Amino acid sequence: MIIKHTLDNSQITKEEQEKQKIKTKSDVILIGAGVMSATLGILLKELEPNLTITVLERLDAAARESSNAWNNAGTGHSAFCELNYTLEEEDGSIDIHKALKIASWFEISKEFWAYLVGERKILEAEKFIHAVPHYSFVWGEEDVAFLRKRYEAMKKEPLFKDLEYSEDRKVLAEWMPLVIKGRDPMLPVAGTRMAVGTDVDFGSLTRGMFQYLATLEGVTVKYHEDVKDLVREKDGLWNLTATNQTTHELEHHEASFVFIGAGGGALPLLEKSDIPEANGFGGFPISGQWLRCTNPEVIEAHFAKVYGKASVGSPPMSVPHLDTRLINGKKELLFGPYAGFTTRFLKRGSYWDLAKSLEIGNIFPMISAGMHNLPLTKYLIQQALQSHVDRMKALKAYFPKARSKDWKLEIAGKRVQVIKSDEKEGGVLEFGTEVVAAKDGTLAALLGASPGASTSVAIMLEVLADCFKRKTNSPEWQTKLKQMIPSFGESFINNEELVTKSRAMTKKVLNLK
Repeated sequence: MIIKHTLDNSQITKEEQEKQKIKTKSDVILIGAGVMSATLGILLKELEPNLTITVLERLDAAARESSNAWNNAGTGHSAFCELNYTLEEEDGSIDIHKALKIASWFEISKEFWAYLVGERKILEAEKFIHAVPHYSFVWGEEDVAFLRKRYEAMKKEPLFKDLEYSEDRKVLAEWMPLVIKGRDPMLPVAGTRMAVGTDVDFGSLTRGMFQYLATLEGVTVKYHEDVKDLVREKDGLWNLTATNQTTHELEHHEASFVFIGAGGGALPLLEKSDIPEANGFGGFPISGQWLRCTNPEVIEAHFAKVYGKASVGSPPMSVPHLDTRLINGKKELLFGPYAGFTTRFLKRGSYWDLAKSLEIGNIFPMISAGMHNLPLTKYLIQQALQSHVDRMKALKAYFPKARSKDWKLEIAGKRVQVIKSDEKEGGVLEFGTEVVAAKDGTLAALLGASPGASTSVAIMLEVLADCFKRKTNSPEWQTKLKQMIPSFGESFINNEELVTKSRAMTKKVLNLK
């Protein structure tokens, strides 16, 4: 005879009760279903097929926030035309180190995408990437002189060997007709062109990557899971508490390694992890807006990404551009970005996000960074108070014949710029991305915004190096990484043969005609 014993809750310890609530146990948990988590998830499954992975996303589908095409300004950041990546030094020289790094990282991304397309692991390349030339455009003697020096400095590097420069209005009119038509003929103008530029729909790419991930054994993708807390248990495992927004119940998920790739939501979760490496980090949220063209004739007349120089007093990420985009297979034309002051960390976040992110460890760096960046706060408030007339005035500096009725305002995503403690300044505001990893390699988080998605593969390789160091250095992983990313272990800088070979391969596989 079998006797069944039942215990009421009073006979079970609180720890045992919590263990019973665990919904998933896996090797890896990825928080956020954006391009970063998708990239890391595929890399890990390709390198270690037996790994079990759980993805937790608070919204109802992948790529709803930062990776969504309408929220994301990083549509192929490769430093070909973004003038904020090449700064003029006090001696008049042009520092191109950041441009070289970002251009190298974008080539790495293209190689990985080519591997996924070539192996038929994701959708066809035409669904997410297209060849769109990249241009820089300036006017006035001072800025023309700057662009000329920038061209001369960059042209020496293999990554920018195809860069073209012109001050000839006829040439510029062929390159970017909307930008030149109607402009003062006496005003000095100049432009550069990189014909090998691209446009990337990161929303389509990310959804395709998650469709592939979801087919793999050992991968669980859960939507409507809002992660509220994460705690390191005595056994070394991470226990994550999430609210299931469908059942409204608390659920627990357990893993050995956690990656926080939740865009603007990454900072609050990193703070809750209580890892020492997170001390002193804060975030400054900035909202984004675009003018979106509604006139099909105007959209058809422009096929380029034209970047200009940020106005005096504006932050680096405000570099204006008249931007051809291909979103969900449809050609679009945007101008911006226009910034604004916000306290939300996510487009679908809470107005209390900024206040809730304040802790004893980051209050001083946050205040210090704020004091050093008062002009930025003033700029953001001014941007938020702009009228349609004001926005059209900015557009007409790049498209003189623009008509107000052809453009409407489109709300973009949020950017949370990194604030970190600094011995000298107290706190500094960073305009890049930063990986924060636990010393023991059990947790990593990605903070920051630009260049973001375009350099996602290089950034996730950094996560692998920080958190899976022994495995990354093993012959097995090294061989597989080289298969997925042929340039792995090499540098594109000063290596013309590698640049030529890599671009020829990605052009063919990704059909970048």
